[in-house]
Amino acid sequence: MKVLIVYAHPEPTSLTRQLVNETAETLSAAGHSVMHSDLYGMKWKAVYDADDFPKRANPERLSLIDEGGHAYASGNQLAEVAVEQQKLLEADAVILQFPMWWYSPPAILKSWIERVFVWGFGFGYKDGTNNYRFGAGILKGKRALINVQTGGGAADYGPRGINGPIEQLLFPLTHGALFYAGMDVLPTHAVHSTMRVSTQEEVEAIKAAWRDRLAGLFTDTPIPFRSQNGGDFPDRHTMADHVAPGQTGLAAHFADPSGA
Repeated sequence: MKVLIVYAHPEPTSLTRQLVNETAETLSAAGHSVMHSDLYGMKWKAVYDADDFPKRANPERLSLIDEGGHAYASGNQLAEVAVEQQKLLEADAVILQFPMWWYSPPAILKSWIERVFVWGFGFGYKDGTNNYRFGAGILKGKRALINVQTGGGAADYGPRGINGPIEQLLFPLTHGALFYAGMDVLPTHAVHSTMRVSTQEEVEAIKAAWRDRLAGLFTDTPIPFRSQNGGDFPDRHTMADHVAPGQTGLAAHFADPSGA
């Protein structure tokens, strides 16, 4: 299998980067082919703007959706964007590795999604009518796994923790980007209390737990998000009354209301 590792940390000696190396070594040893997208190392452009479109469909007014779709359809995308899309097409699984900064991924990773998952590639319509999102699309069938490092402890991210459940905090990424583009998203692998990791023994224990998790990359059960085309959203916008009765908000999108 081919696996794309997308990672965002500017410090080569960070725990995040050590876990990236562990990912590559573990998957390679298991016979998988590994591709890398080191966003800081690539000096990935972190702003999505008019500079992404050297050949504009409409030079008078910038619409990122329209211009992104036009550039993709006409083959006029920036080279670095097309390269990342090709990696995604080749990959059987995608692993995102990053630290949690202000309750979200680093901006450079967010811009990777914004610039790569354009209209016609990451979302849109098929044959002009069928929704090409929330469980559908050309990335359907690919697996996605997030490995996030947090400074706070596990209790902070528990069901009643002060920060909120990790899966709900990452809902914009797991559901709003990866599942939106069609991928099967596995439960998040979080490493907590990273600011208090002080010994090599602790680092090795973290790596061992991550190796165990990687063993299930192609067998673990994905988060059971509700697809847009599966009948739970009969008008493609609002959940049917018989689905998750009594639940509202993010909890209704998870089979487990806690977001676990």
